[in-house]
Amino acid sequence: MSEMSERKGFLKEPLHDTELKAGRDASEPEVAIIEAIIGARKNSGITQKQLSEKAGIAQSDISKIENGNANPSLRTLKRLAAAMDMKIKLEFIPINIKNIIKNRGKNKMLFDTNELIEITFGNLLNLLEEKYPDHLCVKYCDRDYTRTFAEFNQEVEKAAKGFLSLGIGKGDHIAIWATNTPEWLLTFFAAAKIGAVLVTVNTSYKIFEAEYLLRQSDSKAVVLIDGFKDSDYIEIINRLVPALAAHDKTREIKSPTLPYLKRVIYAGKKEETPGGMIRFNELFGMGEKFDQNIFDEIVKSLNVHDVVNMQYTSGTTGFPKGVMLTHFNIINNGKNIGDCMKLTPDDKYCICVPFFHCFGMVLSITACVTHASSMVPVDFYSPIPVMEAVQNENCTALNGVPTMFINILDHPDFNKYKFEKLRTGIMAGSPCPVKVMQDVVDYMNMREITIVFGQTESSPGCTQTTTDDSLELRVSTVGRTLPFVEAKVINPETGETLGPGIPGEFCTRGYHIMKGYYKMEEATKQAIDKDGWLHTGDISTVDENGYYKITGRLKDMIIRGGENIYPKEIEEFIYTLPKVKDVQVIGVPSKQYGEEIMAYVILKEGENMTEDELKQEVKGSLARHKVPKYVKFTDSFPMTASGKIQKYKMREEAVEELGLGEADKIVTA
Repeated sequence: MSEMSERKGFLKEPLHDTELKAGRDASEPEVAIIEAIIGARKNSGITQKQLSEKAGIAQSDISKIENGNANPSLRTLKRLAAAMDMKIKLEFIPINIKNIIKNRGKNKMLFDTNELIEITFGNLLNLLEEKYPDHLCVKYCDRDYTRTFAEFNQEVEKAAKGFLSLGIGKGDHIAIWATNTPEWLLTFFAAAKIGAVLVTVNTSYKIFEAEYLLRQSDSKAVVLIDGFKDSDYIEIINRLVPALAAHDKTREIKSPTLPYLKRVIYAGKKEETPGGMIRFNELFGMGEKFDQNIFDEIVKSLNVHDVVNMQYTSGTTGFPKGVMLTHFNIINNGKNIGDCMKLTPDDKYCICVPFFHCFGMVLSITACVTHASSMVPVDFYSPIPVMEAVQNENCTALNGVPTMFINILDHPDFNKYKFEKLRTGIMAGSPCPVKVMQDVVDYMNMREITIVFGQTESSPGCTQTTTDDSLELRVSTVGRTLPFVEAKVINPETGETLGPGIPGEFCTRGYHIMKGYYKMEEATKQAIDKDGWLHTGDISTVDENGYYKITGRLKDMIIRGGENIYPKEIEEFIYTLPKVKDVQVIGVPSKQYGEEIMAYVILKEGENMTEDELKQEVKGSLARHKVPKYVKFTDSFPMTASGKIQKYKMREEAVEELGLGEADKIVTA
């Protein structure tokens, strides 16, 4: 058990009737609470050292607080009071700053709330440069990259012209295979400026998945870094395009495996650019030579309903599908989500969720640029860099899946960092345990944290709690529908709309629904009915006040730590193994990740295979998050009389055999 977990035990039921109720001024310590704590300590004869040990707060910090030389956070005051067995009642929105919060950013907003806006990403950046030229757009803590909105827009324009110089323009597809780097941001906005479509690639992909995505998406160019963890992007692209290393980078690539691919652009850290590739910074020089008048005409020709992004989602069956999202989809969804968090130019957003996911691209990046909020990206998630960024840059917002927040809260160095400026953010991506939400409020100062529910096909947000919702609603529901979004709960068998409290399938309709799956017309028709309703496959209920709660899924999709994983892809690969006769993949409950992958495998007669052998086979060809944690070799699968495999029975069996009962009982919103 970590030090943090042990200290949580001090927040017990108070032994005394003392109740301290106070607000918290933005600039001064709450004198009443501090004086009461000092008085109680001295009257009880407890020394500063003893209080330090019980509360888990440095004695020097306690001394500074008592001498008036420190401005303690609400979290610190709460822990000190709890250690003294005093009941402290802190208003959820501090009393003395209610009006400050209400008026924060007033008259600074780019757009009014509760409105849909018709603007492309390119014109949105132009507007930001016009209204906030010197305001911080983005700052990285691990490298020398800080840009104002004016500087960033100008750099994006140079990169956009560079792509045009390479023959990549309106309607072409540019794949981006990188972590949360500056080049990722530049590629996204540059593509959007010229009407190209950004194809986002999961950073964990290996050769099997990368080949499928690059081929199915018809990507004309790929921008990539060296690799990430155990995925070597340079090796993979060279295996897919064997002639690349000796290729003349001034000429277009010709690949029988990837016939649409013409350019590979390198955004990695090697001093020497790998053979056949163009270095990303070369785009800027190319862009300077491109005709400005032609560029302006291209920008003007774009429509808000043009596709700007393709996100590959797992869906329920088959291989990943390219979800086509428009400027109108993404910009309005990001804006409405930011409105729910009351984002303004005063906010700084620490973005540690992957850019390639809607969580990073829409709920984070787009939420920022539609509110002129500053971005503080972290290259990839790790607790220490995230806590350092939040503290050192005075971030006010932070996003993450539950696992990310759990790892931060339980980190042994958690109490070395300060979170005074944090106020809001989003917990989403997988079911959110109620206790984790409460801990984030209590220990990370995120009193206005929200939950968003949705899926990639809906841009992704459908419902969201707001900063004005009670804490109880924010930890037990996924909120109400976002503005201009319709939703209903139906009987999946009859299509009948169900009343409050009755579980059924969550369906949604509105501006946020995807344009469709790329080159998959039939799959699109299966997902969106003739009346425009997207059938999500999620089981939900709605109460009399319009608050939704997600209770399960009709689909087989597994959500592991925020990653959507569909069994079919893993099954298809395992089927290719010579020793395997049949396989079924399911999700089983996990305390840490929400769900883990389990494979039920039937071997061919006379064959033997170990769990580790199968896992190594999967690990060699698929992303590591798709490697089954559990493997069970069996002679048969449970089936109905008609021969349909009953995966739910496999799950019930696994929960009992693996002792996962506690994980299965975790309450989520």
